[in-house]
Amino acid sequence: MIFNKGSRKLIQDIRSHTFSSKKIISHPNSAKFFTTSTTFRKPLQKTTGSNPALTFPCLDKLERKNEDLSKGKLAASSSSSLESGPEPSYGNVKTGFDLYKSKKPIFLDYGGHLQEYEIAYETWGELNRDKSNLILIHTGLSASSHAKSQPHNPKNGWWENFIGPGKYIDTNKYFVVCTNVLGGCYGSTGPSSIDPANDEQYATRFPILSVNDMVRAQRELVRDEFGVTKIHASVGASMGGMQSLAYGWEFPDEVEKIISISGCARSHPYSIALRHTQRQVLMSDPNWNRGFYYGKIPPHVGMKLAREIATVTYRSGPEWEYRFGRQRADETKPPALCPDFLVETYLDHAGEKFCLEYDANSWLYVSKAMDLFDLGYENRTKAITARLKAESSYSGQSLKDLPKLTIPDIPYEEKSTKSVTTLEESLHDLKKGMTRLANKDVLVVGVESDILFPVWQQREIADVLMENNTSGKVEYFELGTDVSNYGHDTFLLSLDDIGKPLNHNSSSCHPVYPNGVATNYHEHSNLQITQMEQTKPTTRKRNRSQQNLGYVVVHNSVSIFLLVEECMDY
Repeated sequence: MIFNKGSRKLIQDIRSHTFSSKKIISHPNSAKFFTTSTTFRKPLQKTTGSNPALTFPCLDKLERKNEDLSKGKLAASSSSSLESGPEPSYGNVKTGFDLYKSKKPIFLDYGGHLQEYEIAYETWGELNRDKSNLILIHTGLSASSHAKSQPHNPKNGWWENFIGPGKYIDTNKYFVVCTNVLGGCYGSTGPSSIDPANDEQYATRFPILSVNDMVRAQRELVRDEFGVTKIHASVGASMGGMQSLAYGWEFPDEVEKIISISGCARSHPYSIALRHTQRQVLMSDPNWNRGFYYGKIPPHVGMKLAREIATVTYRSGPEWEYRFGRQRADETKPPALCPDFLVETYLDHAGEKFCLEYDANSWLYVSKAMDLFDLGYENRTKAITARLKAESSYSGQSLKDLPKLTIPDIPYEEKSTKSVTTLEESLHDLKKGMTRLANKDVLVVGVESDILFPVWQQREIADVLMENNTSGKVEYFELGTDVSNYGHDTFLLSLDDIGKPLNHNSSSCHPVYPNGVATNYHEHSNLQITQMEQTKPTTRKRNRSQQNLGYVVVHNSVSIFLLVEECMDY
């Protein structure tokens, strides 16, 4: 073999075990993570390697941002890729809302309590004389109370064209209320709020929340601020779809109609896993500091990456295929490890725009509440027991009896490695838990392109409600991929398709499922809603031993779910 001069020198060094820059790693275990050798070779600072070193402008940008934040500077983010298509109108809302202040403690499903709390809310329309026309809007994870523009905040809201005079939620007829959820950061009490017990921000001393806790706080607002004892409709999408069902579960006699869009009756492992990855990335940011970052550099890198992961789950592959394709941001430059494809720069901008607009701890707490959501009988029974125990301990002023909410000194250990209940048992438990909604009018809407809350989760809601139904009216609509490819964000971006099942827009007053029983469009053509355009709805059927339930994929259909004036006995 032929060796050059450098190769011979390397062989000699290996044989003699002498390196001019040799350093033994002091930590006994660190070497095994990276190499089989315990020898550290100091990299050359100056070299003319085979290829030039890559540059990393994305990392340079993060370093500059860290420096700016340490000096109290907030730089505006670029959003060129975000302008290539429709995006939700979310934003940092700090003013323009009203505050409901409760001096009464609220006791929570997982044993904690808040001594007092505030809920930010906004309203549109007017409350009628008998106080029967209030519609409560529930938000998604990161939304504020600003669903629509109003005199105190003229900026467009996140459902701007969905709410208003003559809109799908008609403020000429209804008094509309939207809140920022308990645990949020846009005016309502959350981890960034001041704890009255010590005049410091809660941070991760904030108690674990449930979705049901959120709606119980909303109910206090509805009663105390407006004197309303029964709302006309509980309406929400995404996490709001969970809340709309939870409100009906908690107060079945205090709500007339329930509308759940792209939601679920219980969180499933796939959705939990997606949110888990976001939380892990966020908590891995050293600036998170176990939640105590207020007054310091916030965990903006972890927050940015968490939002990028979330954005992938909010949209759909087919939409991005049309919107971005495989196009690179600049074909004249060589490929890079920093954002390079258009879809990468889009995600980068989405994360950058969001990372300082929403409190990181609120993201953790609210997303965890979504994971914990389950209207099954066993889960709700445990929650009520924990809540009553906390209230009893608080009333007796025996704080030592309150459940410990922090992670125990001894780490968690897996008690089992697989589900201890069968799918059939789990479904039976859900059905038993949701009997509280057996006499309610419920509209469920699903989106076929949604990967975060897949349509089978909305079908599960419809299945259980229809099987439990006694006197309520249940409708299920599903938007096919030929209607919307916006995925989970369809409820924010395809308003006409989402809105038509909610409101009256035709001369027909027949529901898809009369008397709460699913019917087949093809067998009952006389019940077909008028003004169907171009494509006829198709029917999907799933067979069960008990009954067959039809599923309608909607193509520009209409419904009269919210309307009470024209068709009182449909």
